[in-house]
Amino acid sequence: MAYLQGCYPLVGKEQLTAGIYSYTVSCPEIVSQAVPGQFVHVRVDGFSLRRPISICGIDTENGLLRMVFEVRGKGTEALAQLVPGQKIDLLGPLGNGFTPPAGQQVVLVGGGIGVPPLLELAARAGDRATAILGFRTASAVILAEDFRAHSCDLRLATDDGSEGYHGFVTGLLEERLAEGAPGMVCACGPMAMLKGVVEIAEAHGVPTQVSLEERMGCGVGACLVCACKTVRDGREVFTHVCKDGPVFDGKEVVFA
Repeated sequence: MAYLQGCYPLVGKEQLTAGIYSYTVSCPEIVSQAVPGQFVHVRVDGFSLRRPISICGIDTENGLLRMVFEVRGKGTEALAQLVPGQKIDLLGPLGNGFTPPAGQQVVLVGGGIGVPPLLELAARAGDRATAILGFRTASAVILAEDFRAHSCDLRLATDDGSEGYHGFVTGLLEERLAEGAPGMVCACGPMAMLKGVVEIAEAHGVPTQVSLEERMGCGVGACLVCACKTVRDGREVFTHVCKDGPVFDGKEVVFA
């Protein structure tokens, strides 16, 4: 699949919570090729390197792509200043997405800004999906109503217990897997969370796919900025998160 580059109009902007924004971009060519778990590389005026932003929603009928990002530095701070009507330079869709088994139950586990890449999976799985989402506190919860709108079984966890389960998503995952094994667990979030998710799923005999986050330079596998350690053919090798991922088979990832 070839990736595309172009300047596309921003048609919707919403601030979800402090420092987190949802952008809707009209880019039918990119949308026609995109799958859940992929990302776009965004050029921000005044910055030499593009910013990787996960794809949150894919509206093929209307040619709309949704992306949710957190302001983490000067680049994303500048990106957050755009207003509807302005154009965004996108390169994408990039990377490999999630491939859950068709027609089976799937458990989606997200932590913080790792939640948005799972929303399109929930949209496609509907009531076959259980979404387990974790946040620091109630005020940091994002996209909960969007997941509910897709009829999935939503289970929230907060570190401080201010909303939903008091604790980590791994506790809710243990509870869900005790109810029965799904076809797959798909997860996105901090590495420590992903490590725990993979270990728990493997103990229950459930396959996993995990989306990794790394700093990126080119976004297409030409540089070594996003190298990560994985196991291929029984030996440890370095692969690129941008090209070989960002979604990997959980059993292939070497967690520190």
